[in-house]
Amino acid sequence: MLLLWLILIFNSLFMDLSKQIVARRSRMISLWVSIVFFMLMIVGGFSAYRIAWAPNFRPQDTFYVYIDEARDFEALCQQLKDSADCRWLVGFQWLSARFDYPENMRTGRYAVHPGMSNLALLNDLRRGHQVATQVTFNNIRLKEELAERIDRQLMLSKADLLYLLNDSAYCDSLGFTVETILTLFLPNTYEVYWNLSARRFMSRMKREYDAFWNAKRLEKARNAGLTPVEVSILASIVEEETAVPDEYPIVAGLYINRLRAGIPLQADPTVKFAVGDFSLRRILFEHLEVDSPYNTYKHTGLPPGPLRIPSIESLEGVLNYARHRYFYMCAKEDLSGRHNFAKTLAEHNRNAHRYQSELNRRKIR
Repeated sequence: MLLLWLILIFNSLFMDLSKQIVARRSRMISLWVSIVFFMLMIVGGFSAYRIAWAPNFRPQDTFYVYIDEARDFEALCQQLKDSADCRWLVGFQWLSARFDYPENMRTGRYAVHPGMSNLALLNDLRRGHQVATQVTFNNIRLKEELAERIDRQLMLSKADLLYLLNDSAYCDSLGFTVETILTLFLPNTYEVYWNLSARRFMSRMKREYDAFWNAKRLEKARNAGLTPVEVSILASIVEEETAVPDEYPIVAGLYINRLRAGIPLQADPTVKFAVGDFSLRRILFEHLEVDSPYNTYKHTGLPPGPLRIPSIESLEGVLNYARHRYFYMCAKEDLSGRHNFAKTLAEHNRNAHRYQSELNRRKIR
């Protein structure tokens, strides 16, 4: 009996000890599991922070990346590496893949700010949150020049824009012809999105045109006996005729006098346009005989279209033309770019003789 009792006591003590060891071991395992889990959380959190939220782009100033219709992810990465001072391109590429961005790129112009994170940039790229750009054009004579200028500043192609400018049905839908379509454009600086299509660009220009031709300007055009398109055509002649803006209203008034009297404009710039050479210094008899609707020595009234895209200043010069009795003008003999104005042909001939004599003296042909 004593032996049995001792065995039972020993067994009870052994079981208690075993339970304590197991409990202690479980606590140790739990502690190590917690430590490992905590370390993994730290490492994972740091990695997530570095990939998603940490500053990864450090350009000196805000840099703009451009994504065209090719939607080339490698080309985008190259832009970020070369110009946006991307510190860890692999992180950007990895996060992009998680968002399936390379397969869903959107065209546009996007800003990369100093200190920007991968996630912030990807949010803009994925949602198409692009930044507008400025498009500027001035001093343009031909459609090809306009298309080239816009092609260099926006994603749209020169060919797409030229197609619309030469499409009679499309021009008619805007209220113009293929000859007058350049009068739609007002030289200025406009804020637009870089990936604007050719049609949307034209629609924007039409809105600007309609805003420019407000009730006040339309009334001035009517008082001059001109339509807005005719104002633009005349302004293009005025701007080619004189390089001195303060002469715009005087020259405009002279041509309006001729239009009202039914006298041919006889504007030298229209002859240069008909010949296709704006560098001509002297208009010769052979030039006057060129058979073109733009030759205002042979045809009465305004030519069928503008000689250039007129500036807003020259448009205002026509709308606010000077009231006078001049019918003739001739470049001044000092070759300053200014003009002598005359009311009679006899006075004009004297002015012209002085000018021609100076050209001969300087051997300008």
